[in-house]
Amino acid sequence: MTGDHYFTAQPASPAELRTVEVTLRGHALEVVTAGGVFSPQHLDTGTRVLLDHVPEPPTGDLLDLGCGWGPITLAMAQASPASRVWAMDVNERALDLTARNAAAHGLSGVRTVTPDAMPRDVTFAAIWSNPPVRVGKQVLHGMLKGWLARLRPDGEAHLVVARNLGSDSLARWIQESLAMPCERVASEKGFRVLRVRPRTHPAA
Repeated sequence: MTGDHYFTAQPASPAELRTVEVTLRGHALEVVTAGGVFSPQHLDTGTRVLLDHVPEPPTGDLLDLGCGWGPITLAMAQASPASRVWAMDVNERALDLTARNAAAHGLSGVRTVTPDAMPRDVTFAAIWSNPPVRVGKQVLHGMLKGWLARLRPDGEAHLVVARNLGSDSLARWIQESLAMPCERVASEKGFRVLRVRPRTHPAA
């Protein structure tokens, strides 16, 4: 793995917290971030592209795979307040920041979990993710294989991946190795948004 934000970190101390203003799907929010998580200074371009192109989330169990300080989680929870939004990360600091930000904005449906703590019986109506491609193909593929398999039969996943970091080869791998329909639904600023559906999806 590369980058300290992929490793488990202790929650940030009050002195380490910083306040950032972001706009998520048209909603201006004030959030707290800290070093040791992905893109603590601002909303990164890939996540912005994802949030600009995903459809409205359904009601149900929703997953933000690799939540960081929580922008995707917050956007999901605002758009679908009756849903449970599972914010997942291996980094304890990221989970703490996401929980703080959700609580600050009254998003009571958010649940922050490590992968091992996710209840095994939960399946997802939607997965949104800016996945950590820099962890390497083996780790990335293992992560996606496990969690994409937990989509509901009518569920959809939307992933954002930079073109120069292998978005097109990842789409082919999903189609060929996971046998799941995967198509590019948007391309902007060097990023691809991929939509993945189970083979059993009504529109697949």
